Amino acid sequence: MSTSKQRAAALCAAVLCAAQLFAACAPARAQQRRSQAPKRTRAADATRHSNDAASVLRKVMSVPERAIPRDLLEGAEAVAVCPGVYKAAFIVGGRKGDCIISRRTLTKQWGLPVFYNLTGASVGFQVGGSKTDYVLLFMNDEALGGLLKDKFEVGGEAEVAAGPVGRAASASTTPRLTAGILSYSRSRGAFIGVALKGVAITPDNDLNEAFYGRKATELIGGREDGPVPPAVRAFPLQLNRYSVRPPNR
Repeated sequence: MSTSKQRAAALCAAVLCAAQLFAACAPARAQQRRSQAPKRTRAADATRHSNDAASVLRKVMSVPERAIPRDLLEGAEAVAVCPGVYKAAFIVGGRKGDCIISRRTLTKQWGLPVFYNLTGASVGFQVGGSKTDYVLLFMNDEALGGLLKDKFEVGGEAEVAAGPVGRAASASTTPRLTAGILSYSRSRGAFIGVALKGVAITPDNDLNEAFYGRKATELIGGREDGPVPPAVRAFPLQLNRYSVRPPNR
């Protein structure tokens, strides 16, 4: 065989090999793209939840006369913010929304924001729909224990009370001493303490596992100190703005 024919044959063999290699790798690359796409989308969800919760907290605390007392925030072991919970009703009503919860770490700083869902139902004559922001302060270990379960009934395992608001409210008030959870709501600009009951908080482990690679119970129960991913820093940064507790408290 001539040199030119040998070169042509070698070139054809190389092209064929490359084509076969590309064909073999293409499904793997396609699968990788498919697996990465949901993670990118879920990261956007995580960022949105953190930003929304930070915005709610900022608005709540912007009017000191009607805000959560800072000493209560500083005394809280965990804080949940549930922005824009939708309540729809026609005879049988229901609530549905997303929550984000940050717990104190071992050094008493605000830890990773963890994702939950809020659902609830009520029966009675009612018509209409609305959106409400909720803020819940978990004041003791008994209240926190509910977050380590697959489903936490607010007002079931731990007592819930309407949280006091304003400059005059003190951390030594009766609600803090007797209730495991202090709850608040914000609707149409008004912010008040409300005894939120009849709702369930459940982990959004699809989002937690997609973003952190771990379930909610691991994240809440771990109390780990460490860097918060930039994508979800907005919420703990707002908490730090209004409540800083020294490590020895």
